[in-house]
Amino acid sequence: MIKLKDIFTIYDDDFMALDSINLEIKDGEFVSLVGPSGAGKSTLLRLMTRELKPNQGEVLIDGVDIAELTSAQVPLLRRKIGTIFQDFKLLSRKNAFENVAFALEVSGAEPDEINEDVPKVLSIVGLTDKAKNFPHQLSGGEKQRLAIARSLIHRPRILLADEPTGNLDMVNSYDVVKLLMKINEFGTTVILATHNREVVNAVGRRVISMEKGKIVRDQVEQGKYII
Repeated sequence: MIKLKDIFTIYDDDFMALDSINLEIKDGEFVSLVGPSGAGKSTLLRLMTRELKPNQGEVLIDGVDIAELTSAQVPLLRRKIGTIFQDFKLLSRKNAFENVAFALEVSGAEPDEINEDVPKVLSIVGLTDKAKNFPHQLSGGEKQRLAIARSLIHRPRILLADEPTGNLDMVNSYDVVKLLMKINEFGTTVILATHNREVVNAVGRRVISMEKGKIVRDQVEQGKYII
């Protein structure tokens, strides 16, 4: 489903962010991407959303080299891909329902579709009773679950989570990761980039370790955080 072939990515200051990356992720996998800051984890995720293009190599999703997509085709790609971030990126002046609805509104969804779909995803993440609450009225864990709900509204086939537990305590971190595993059980491919050793070891799925822009270890089954 996702294939990176001979990827090199160099930033403007001649920093080698990714160095000779070859990687294949199958449909429906749960992959933990680990490594220290600067290892290249976020850069790898940004390639998959076409936020970046590699200096060399191919990023293939469903067999299509996404670097070759036109600007009009990129939004269609991104509807296949949900993204979650450490800092939530919620809209402070919109309540929980409106934060999720906004993702549908900008894609031209009809009000009936919005009113039907938003409660479903709020239910999945356990926020039905918080629909009218604004972000400042939510706990850190609730904010992250709301961000996950927003990322699910387009029913993405791929979910990219970039340090989603970075601002959370251990209890909330486990709640978020259990939710990601539940979403994975529905068939969504999940790629979790994280520093959190305990979370990665608890998940016990495939673990890809990165250092200095390179993949240094790929544990396909029952992986552990080893750096």
